Amino acid sequence: MFDRLKPQRPAAAVLRKALLLDTALWAVLAGAGIFAYGERAAPSLVRDLVLPLLVLAVAGPVSRSRPRTAVFLASAVCALGLAGPVPAGSPYLLALAALAFRLGTGPTGTRPALVALGGCLAVDLLVCGMLRVDAVYWFYTVSMVPLALLLPWLTGRYRQARAALVRDGWDRAKALEERQRSVAERARLRERNRIAADVHDSLGHELSLVALRAGALELSPTLSDTDRADLAELRAAVADAVDHLRDTIGVLRDGDTQVARSDTASPPETVEQLVARASESGAAVDLRRTGTSTGTGSTSTSTSTSTSTSTSTGPSLAPVVDRTVYRVVQEALTNALKHAPGSRVRISVDHRDSRTSVRVTNPAPSTPTAPPSPGGHGLTGLRERVRLIGGTFRAGPRDGGYEVLAALPDDVTQQPREPVPQADSGPAAARRVTRRRFAVAFAAPAALGLVALLSAATLAHQLTGCVLRPADFAGLREGQPRDAFAGRLPDQQFAYVPDRVRAAPQPAGTRCEFYRSNGNLLDRADVYRLCFTGPRLAAKDVLPGGE
Repeated sequence: MFDRLKPQRPAAAVLRKALLLDTALWAVLAGAGIFAYGERAAPSLVRDLVLPLLVLAVAGPVSRSRPRTAVFLASAVCALGLAGPVPAGSPYLLALAALAFRLGTGPTGTRPALVALGGCLAVDLLVCGMLRVDAVYWFYTVSMVPLALLLPWLTGRYRQARAALVRDGWDRAKALEERQRSVAERARLRERNRIAADVHDSLGHELSLVALRAGALELSPTLSDTDRADLAELRAAVADAVDHLRDTIGVLRDGDTQVARSDTASPPETVEQLVARASESGAAVDLRRTGTSTGTGSTSTSTSTSTSTSTSTGPSLAPVVDRTVYRVVQEALTNALKHAPGSRVRISVDHRDSRTSVRVTNPAPSTPTAPPSPGGHGLTGLRERVRLIGGTFRAGPRDGGYEVLAALPDDVTQQPREPVPQADSGPAAARRVTRRRFAVAFAAPAALGLVALLSAATLAHQLTGCVLRPADFAGLREGQPRDAFAGRLPDQQFAYVPDRVRAAPQPAGTRCEFYRSNGNLLDRADVYRLCFTGPRLAAKDVLPGGE
């Protein structure tokens, strides 16, 4: 029972913390709303307090899973403050800023978030147009609302990017540590495989020759029965040593068949000398080397049997090719002497068309032998060694016997290398993606800010360019012609006259002009109305412009 409850404790603690944060945020917003409600000129309990607090009570929890929806709800609450008979700035811009910050710290991408923020601003501007609010509220909408949306969102994006950078840094450090361990492990395995290959190719072959020679001595007619028994024990001991050596090599290889790429030194002896030693041990071996080497232009043909050996070593090859040819002949000869004792082994080395072909064949053994023990590391290592220098390798039964065939290039420098990935391709791509994201994250808000700034500057110019000074207004007299005081009038009239001001009764048959009484953009400004009958001033009035 307790084991089932343990995984639920962290989730419950996180949920409890989230609820506390949402409750604290709602309490702060409620305090701001109650304070602003008491300061309103014509407050409405439902519109200005109850409905906004209910909407924000829903928006807080919703912002955890659907932050864009929560931001839209907060923007709607802010726009609700413009719908009263006396519009006012909303105290719930604080809620809009908090939810925009939560949007920035969440998983929402840059483009969807900017679309959501732009949609909220567009809706607020549409509400201003539909309600025909005063110019000061247009200024409020194009300046304060974008600031409440963009700055908190950018702050949240910065916090999220910084947290992601720290997290990626720790992940990168962990990956580098694991890669370092992997490199050390590969180096250890390569060294073990190199040791196993050297032991298999040198000591294993020599032990096989010792066992073969001991078996040949058993047939000597000059030996006594005691000597033959001793030689039989010696041959059995050598065979056991070969088996133990194979087990040790299997442990050293540890399941990895990769050979060292640095094995490019020349072989310790030529193929002819290898065949000669096998022949001296009593093996029946035929060697034939034919063809011309591309590198030297020489031609060589030699034959070695169990009774005669040629001293010709054949054309010169690259050290890595020469060593591979030697290893192929050595491994194939060792396997033939072990699994088909007494059978004649035929070795053919042919140099033709810039390639060297090695073929080692042996017929089926004349007497049944024990099945080969598991292993096969020698042929597997040969196949990998041949592949690394661009050759092909095949080994298998043929015509009742066994055949090993390898084709090697004479010039290994022309072989295609494995593609090496660019070391900086990953980081370079990451840097490009980061630059593009930062461009989107900051260029778009900068463009919106520039538009808001230009709009605010245009609005400020319009509002300050239609101000009629109170002293000039007081000096106007009804009945004066307009030309007499035209120089004291502003260059432009007030273009954003509230509807209630424009609907105020005016003298019949007159034409009215409207001017602001001061240039303060955020303070109450009375409206001066001048009504004309023809060219003369018929009436002048001071109308309250509202907040």
